[in-house]
Amino acid sequence: MPSQPVTIRSGASFRNEVQAGPHTWVLDEPASAGGGGEGPTPYDMLAAALGGCTSMTLHFYARREKIPLEGVEVVVRHDREHAADCADCLTTSGYIHRFRVEIRLDGYLTEDDRQKLLGIARRCPVAKALTSEIKIDEVLMT
Repeated sequence: MPSQPVTIRSGASFRNEVQAGPHTWVLDEPASAGGGGEGPTPYDMLAAALGGCTSMTLHFYARREKIPLEGVEVVVRHDREHAADCADCLTTSGYIHRFRVEIRLDGYLTEDDRQKLLGIARRCPVAKALTSEIKIDEVLMT
């Protein structure tokens, strides 16, 4: 099922205006990278998508299973390394992107609840997309 389109517009700088349905926001690079620092970077948004999806997936499951989850905090850290330097990776060229997803669960949860929720966090649709084969088709429009 295709998602709604997301439109990104820019002028002569790194600053981009993003529109997704009725929502708008700005992406930019930090001043140290030549941007104006007016918004999160594209990698910040990718990390936010992963963290937000993780939190929403946990809440959905907890509600369905009547687990007393009262809150979630997700901290996502992104880094990359040369594939040749990665001891536990199959890819041998280019970069390996690594996301560390740190999850804090609030509520009167048993250890069993916490472990179930950790397993469910790995099923977040954005995490699945990031760990699946991805194809990107660039099409020049006139």
